[in-house]
Amino acid sequence: MNDRLHLRFNFALTLSGLAACLVAAPLRAQAPAAVVLDRVVAVVNDQTILASDVDEEVRLSVLDPGGVGSGVLTPQRAMEQLFGRTLIQQQIRQEDVLAAEPAQADVDARLMELRKELPACVRRNCSTDAGWKAFLAGHGLTPERVASYMRSRVQILRFIELRFRQGIRISQQEIETYYREKLLPQYAAGEETPPLDQVAPRIEEILLEQRVNVLFDDWLDNLRKQGEVEVLDPALESAETPGAAGKTNP
Repeated sequence: MNDRLHLRFNFALTLSGLAACLVAAPLRAQAPAAVVLDRVVAVVNDQTILASDVDEEVRLSVLDPGGVGSGVLTPQRAMEQLFGRTLIQQQIRQEDVLAAEPAQADVDARLMELRKELPACVRRNCSTDAGWKAFLAGHGLTPERVASYMRSRVQILRFIELRFRQGIRISQQEIETYYREKLLPQYAAGEETPPLDQVAPRIEEILLEQRVNVLFDDWLDNLRKQGEVEVLDPALESAETPGAAGKTNP
């Protein structure tokens, strides 16, 4: 179908110098090596988000083909994405987590599709296991973590499908209007255009997606207003975050 439809120090001391140090200063126990501790940077309805979660979200953005060309995902935007996903996952648990649980075959299929189609991955031959592991290692990721991330994404998509898509009906008139006002104008005069009956199923799919997106955005906005999101690290606030602490947009 025509495509119009549509992340030494080198220690050198002489023996005499070392001896002088030991005499001049009292003997002290060696200081323990510094340990980098994770920290809570935000709370979403009593569920914590850690600094490591934000860092990982930035690394995982390499798997999002929609992010290509929009620059590196900032920690602030990564935090916003975590807010949205956390709110949705909390709602899934409240409503029916089993109904939204994806089959392993669906997750595997989505991963394979990603490995074959993600532009940055194609260049690394990610269709092979060795190429896939090398690509992920280069971005600080593991196959296991990516599989878990993909399962979460597929679960959310399934939840949206079950909650919002059922019951939506697209009329023949809506399909014809889209065909006449949106599709046909994309063709130059004299250029062959596809017949309506050929493209009607894809037009219906597009209209369904648009309708679902409206319903989903309204629902998520309502979740945002009802929920409590507190940002504990001011450096991670974005332009969409109203104030140093409070509710925020996903």
